[in-house]
Amino acid sequence: MKNNMVKKILSVGLAAVMALSLSACGSSSSATTAAGTTAAAETTAAGSSESSAATEASGDMKKIGMIQFTTVPSLDNCYTGFLQGLEAEGFVEGQNITIDFQNANAEPSTADTEAQTMAQKKYDLIGAIATPAAMSAYGACKADGIPVVFTAVSDPVAAQLVESLDKSGTICAGSSDQLPIEAQLKLIRAFLPDAKKIGILYTTSEPNSITDLEIIKKLAPKYDFEIVDQGVTNASEVVSGAQTLVSKGVDCFTNFTDNNVVNNLPSVLQAAAQAGIPVFGSEEGQVYDGCLASISIDYVALGKETGIIAGKILKGELKPEDSAIYTSNEGAPFINTEVAESLNLEIPADYQDGTMVTTGSNK
Repeated sequence: MKNNMVKKILSVGLAAVMALSLSACGSSSSATTAAGTTAAAETTAAGSSESSAATEASGDMKKIGMIQFTTVPSLDNCYTGFLQGLEAEGFVEGQNITIDFQNANAEPSTADTEAQTMAQKKYDLIGAIATPAAMSAYGACKADGIPVVFTAVSDPVAAQLVESLDKSGTICAGSSDQLPIEAQLKLIRAFLPDAKKIGILYTTSEPNSITDLEIIKKLAPKYDFEIVDQGVTNASEVVSGAQTLVSKGVDCFTNFTDNNVVNNLPSVLQAAAQAGIPVFGSEEGQVYDGCLASISIDYVALGKETGIIAGKILKGELKPEDSAIYTSNEGAPFINTEVAESLNLEIPADYQDGTMVTTGSNK
């Protein structure tokens, strides 16, 4: 009996020990699994954090605002070149930069609104094409110190965008398209050896046009020209302004890079055609649009230099205030052979190696 009791007690005890052992093993396995899961989660989180940090270190997505004042060939070419310059510095839209492109459609108030919106969004940089767009961008960004990179601004000092061409001294950097005015006068004299009066239509609120008018008035007597100028304030005055110049007996028109006038070029061309006189453009796009000829700078190349400047600023390699303003003032002749023929004008010998085009042939 006792032996049976002992066997039962031993059997029960052995079962209890085995149960405890199995329970302990199960707990250990669960603990190990939980610990492994926690460790894996921590490793994943750490890896994600390190990946995010690496992304920031390598350069996160930059946001650029871009304001083009109006749609004319020279400004369109500037934007094309700007993108090329950014790419040369390693910035490609959709990969490491996003660009908010806006066109002000030649309305200064629209440019102001666009610039203010971009400044409120704290973009990394704002690009501006043409003087009015640059002035709007500077006004909106200077309080927060957002860099402004401009192009197609003939006189950035007169526009109060920079302190000097040698060193900006402000949040602005970029490029200037100083017109090759003396070369243009030589071109006009070659085409019109007997001409006396050059008519110039300009917008009184555009600083670049005021500067260009002063320059051409100083140079004109050297080529035996008289400058007859007519100021306008808006688009609606372009037609009457052109007609006024015709009534004053001008022998031709020559344009500046005046955004208001160029944006309404058909009105100028029509007034000139009715008088049987030519219009000389300030850049190649106007020659394709019906002007007789132009000494034109390369606006794609100008835009590219500007994009390179923007790229260096985005990378922290250049501070706007320390930047010199890139200036392009050399051009090449473009001649509309169709217009020359319609006016019974021969192409001067010195310009027969120029680029010959016809109206609309760049479309």
